[in-house]
Amino acid sequence: MAQRISRAKQSIKTSGIPFSPPTPQEQTQRLRSVLHVLYLIFNEGYTSSSGPDLQRLELAHEAIRLARAVYASLSDDPEVTGLLALMLLTDARRVARTGAHGELIPLMEQDRSVWDQAEIAEGIELLTAALSKGRIGTYQLQAAIAAVHDEAPRPEDTDWPHILALYELLKRMSDNPMVTLNHAIAVAMVHGPRKGLELLQPLDDDARVAGQHRLPAVRAHLLEMAGDREAAIAQYRLAASRTTSIPERNYLMTQAAKLSEG
Repeated sequence: MAQRISRAKQSIKTSGIPFSPPTPQEQTQRLRSVLHVLYLIFNEGYTSSSGPDLQRLELAHEAIRLARAVYASLSDDPEVTGLLALMLLTDARRVARTGAHGELIPLMEQDRSVWDQAEIAEGIELLTAALSKGRIGTYQLQAAIAAVHDEAPRPEDTDWPHILALYELLKRMSDNPMVTLNHAIAVAMVHGPRKGLELLQPLDDDARVAGQHRLPAVRAHLLEMAGDREAAIAQYRLAASRTTSIPERNYLMTQAAKLSEG
């Protein structure tokens, strides 16, 4: 590492590149890159992509710490504020996401009494401040969705039409297959699982999710909602074969086994 730093310093010296503050355009571009990296770090900490543990708390906590540091310097930026709010509103559910043996507990089955109300309150306060700026971005919209979930005292109290409306806005701003997946779930909760399944079909040809487990996992869930048990079992098993996360694999196989026994 020391040699790399030394070579980098020498390259800068010989290139004659001047050191100067970035232009406003350069700063905006660099800030967006920083926020994206923090977002990815938090996501990997909140739901680990591989290994025996569902969560990597050190990554999630470090992402929140760094997001707070950025916010301390740029509190007027609504997307900086929105990202910190998103992290807090999501992290608030952390304790309820796993059982006594580290097994995955889905959102709709979590014990909401153990959600961190202090984090929820802080996240909502930050989100309210960000939205008041009048410049809506993707992190603010995701934080708003998380807030709707967090404010529901029971799963059946979730305001799915509100969540669907937020995902409609998010889809217009972000060409991301994960957004499409979550949008399909919201559509299914409002308009029925068959409508949600229709929205998943274009993703079969999307290279960004090809071979990943999330598409068949969502499809399995919606097929189960629709009462198509055999198709749901097949999709749960397909999703389980594709994930490298042991808790996720165990959960998907358990869902398939429950449907088979039924």
